[in-house]
Amino acid sequence: MADPARRAYAAMITALDDEIGRVLQSLEQRTMRANTLMVFQSDNGGPRSAKFTGEIDMSKSTIPADNGPYRDGKGTLYEGGTRVVALANWPERIKAGTSVDQPIHVVDMYPTLARLAGASISKTKPLDGMDVWPTLSEGKTSPREEVVYDIEPFRAALRQGQWKLVWRATLPHQIELFNLAEDPGEKPNLADREPQRVADLQRRIEALAREAVPPLILTDALAALKATLSGSVTLPDEAKLLEQQP
Repeated sequence: MADPARRAYAAMITALDDEIGRVLQSLEQRTMRANTLMVFQSDNGGPRSAKFTGEIDMSKSTIPADNGPYRDGKGTLYEGGTRVVALANWPERIKAGTSVDQPIHVVDMYPTLARLAGASISKTKPLDGMDVWPTLSEGKTSPREEVVYDIEPFRAALRQGQWKLVWRATLPHQIELFNLAEDPGEKPNLADREPQRVADLQRRIEALAREAVPPLILTDALAALKATLSGSVTLPDEAKLLEQQP
């Protein structure tokens, strides 16, 4: 394999496979396998642009990755960058060979695992996640009807049911609407045909944006900048931002 990026990916997958095997072997030896749920989930689709690979020198690497029928890839809000493979395995609790083709978000793992472990979440802050164990174990309809892909000052994407809005606020301004049930590849833009649906999804995005707290990474960056400019002085607005963190 001549491509250095592909060699690195192959080495990573091999190491991952080996180490997961060691974990499973250890669980078997301790007779814990039958009472252990294993979950694996990717974090993003394959890169279609070199700027999202994390590699400094891409001159000898092959881009783009193949994300099948899905549009674009890592770093974007399209399905090729956000729809990822996931696996759940639990002997005698999840039937082997079954699949779930319904919306599930990684944030759903916390309330799902908490319920299975018998842990209470009654005293936690409000959660975005939902218990999806009946969906994973019995194939029941997923309780998740809405998926928030991202909400930033310059772009956002939201899915409700099978409808997905991709909204780019920076110039050139762009609004795209897709019906994922009929068009998982996100090709025809239906925004002009469905103005009311676009408006409803935009209002929902704006409502969610008002609920959000300043991102932690932004707070950290502001704190570092202020420390550099003002030494050890703690400014009131910095303290207020820190208090707002979840």
